[in-house]
Amino acid sequence: MADNQNYQVAIDILRCHLGMTTDEAHRELGIDAASKASLSDAHDALLGLTQEG
Repeated sequence: MADNQNYQVAIDILRCHLGMTTDEAHRELGIDAASKASLSDAHDALLGLTQEG
């Protein structure tokens, strides 16, 4: 899971600072479909935490 967290930071940087879509960022980093799914799940869970408060 630590690798997934590291990728999420890289994905966020590519998306926010370079204007890439999530799919473009995944392709740029060479993330496969299985990793992409777990990253998306983790990201959605974190978003859910911020929206509850």
